[in-house]
Amino acid sequence: MNKRQSADLDPREYITPDAKKKSRIPEDDNFQVWDAHGVYDHFSKNGFQEIATILLRERIEGRNLSALTHELLENIGISALGDRLDVLKIIRTLVNPSDVINVPHGTPSVSEEYKVFNDPVHGHIDLHPLCVAIIDTPQFQRLRYIKQLGACYYVFPGASHNRFEHSLGVCHLAGELVKALQTRQPELNITPQDILCVQIAGLCHDLGHGPFSHLYDNLFIPDARPGYKWQHEQASVDMFDYLVSDNKLEELFVKYGLEKKDRKFIKEQIAGPLYRDKSNIQNEAGSSRGWLYKGRDESRSFLYEIVANKRNGIDVDKWDYFARDCHHLGISTNFDHTRFMKFSRVIKEKGDLMQICCREKEVGNIYDMFHTRSVLHRRAYQHKTCRIIEYMIKEALLKADDHIRISGGEGKMYKLSECIDDMEAYTKLTDNIYHTILHSSEPELDEARNIICRIESRRLYKFIGQTKPKNPETRFRADQSAEISRQIAGSMVDRDDKTTVIRPHDIIVSIVNIDYGKKDKNPIDDVCFYNKANPDIAVKFRKEQVSHMLPEKFSDQFIRVYCRSLDKTVQNYSKICFGQWCKDKNMVEPKDGDVYSLEMTPLKPSPQKEHFLPEIKQATKTKLDF
Repeated sequence: MNKRQSADLDPREYITPDAKKKSRIPEDDNFQVWDAHGVYDHFSKNGFQEIATILLRERIEGRNLSALTHELLENIGISALGDRLDVLKIIRTLVNPSDVINVPHGTPSVSEEYKVFNDPVHGHIDLHPLCVAIIDTPQFQRLRYIKQLGACYYVFPGASHNRFEHSLGVCHLAGELVKALQTRQPELNITPQDILCVQIAGLCHDLGHGPFSHLYDNLFIPDARPGYKWQHEQASVDMFDYLVSDNKLEELFVKYGLEKKDRKFIKEQIAGPLYRDKSNIQNEAGSSRGWLYKGRDESRSFLYEIVANKRNGIDVDKWDYFARDCHHLGISTNFDHTRFMKFSRVIKEKGDLMQICCREKEVGNIYDMFHTRSVLHRRAYQHKTCRIIEYMIKEALLKADDHIRISGGEGKMYKLSECIDDMEAYTKLTDNIYHTILHSSEPELDEARNIICRIESRRLYKFIGQTKPKNPETRFRADQSAEISRQIAGSMVDRDDKTTVIRPHDIIVSIVNIDYGKKDKNPIDDVCFYNKANPDIAVKFRKEQVSHMLPEKFSDQFIRVYCRSLDKTVQNYSKICFGQWCKDKNMVEPKDGDVYSLEMTPLKPSPQKEHFLPEIKQATKTKLDF
């Protein structure tokens, strides 16, 4: 056992004569009304003097006992596993399950059913038995086969982690944050049901992801089903309902004190208000125009900011994937989510709802958090090679969509793009579809298979170059990509040599947006803080109050161009066309693609480039009007 200072502590120095009288504990007393001295007396009487001293030092009261876990006990200095088990055993003798979360009398205690997971990012984490029951379902196990970072694994060898472990981490962090608030502010009246619902929301928030995560909902579905409004959060809600019903978990939810209203609360944390009038929404959390949520009332509004914070984007989902992705990608991060937890506090801003705030001295740490987001997008998520592999997988899925069927409810068969309409079919759709196409022999899948084979042999679509508008206020929309492809392909229509044709189909345009999470807004504008002198008053900071070294702009946009063709001549002409388009459209000179600039000094002929130098010379003479 870690005796950290315990040998030097005299427990009597904590106990006044009046406290000694109050802390007399008959065996039939309700332990939840004990103060810290009552807890000390009970553990001392059972022969655990050193443990009792630590609990007293940490001011553990009777109402806190049912929330103690292995990790919390280790954090306060009870490091030996046997000692922690002894503590939990004593708690089990005290806890009547019906007092904790309305568990029927005679049911095994919560502490006894907790399971420990060894996570590479957060260490050993304890998960509630209801969370374990959810994990042990086919719908949740499906997340083992969906890459967290999509096609990034084809570029970053360490990015092999999946949605499964991320979901466990979010569940853990959600519980840690809500328990920290409960301990720091008992007046919030956070109940065990609240804690459990927040943990389950963290666990299930990504159930709706499709193959290769965001590739499926951001790239594939918009092209396969144009105009169809769908996000993976909605599928997460649908999958959660299917998971509960298919595995008959309704009774288990009731066993642990969760009713239909609590299940609604879980789903609202994942996807926002389930029933909403768009004309009546000021923001996702509700406002003076009316509270939009049904699972919890306005006094619990801060609970909706833990898993998926619609107000300012500071939530445990980001905390886990920042730490986990940086760990696997080999990218360092300066953001420390444990500090945010230490200094978080719930405050009601004037005329607004209860929200989670942080100490004003942590504003720099929060800027680091949003900066970490932009770094991950710039260096990994939006990496030029990762993006083109995602485009290639998307095209393979589109070509296979009409030829692969997956069985759903009542034996009905669904296309890849239709599985989101039936959760039984969607449960069977994972990253494995990639190898299904690769190893197929059906002739109708030839086109899709050829694209996958190009990925396997690293014959990727050629990166031509990257540019951005000279005017920072100029912005391109995602739906302009096809038009830009046509413009680039037509930029050299006046050249003399017409033997090589650049088709719009040869050109792929990717419009990449990188920001701090709120597009061009400063995300800190939506974050409230408090200071030590006035911990119940929420304040906001202007950027100039923080530092003069912060960015002036919080978003950036790039135009990337790729060529589908493997023909070197077509690739070289595509570079020329892209350079001309950049010049005509007042874009910065293309970078990163070995682009042949129209203002370059012509090179001397060489065996490799002699065949296209005449076209470069012709291009410099040609002025095109758009």
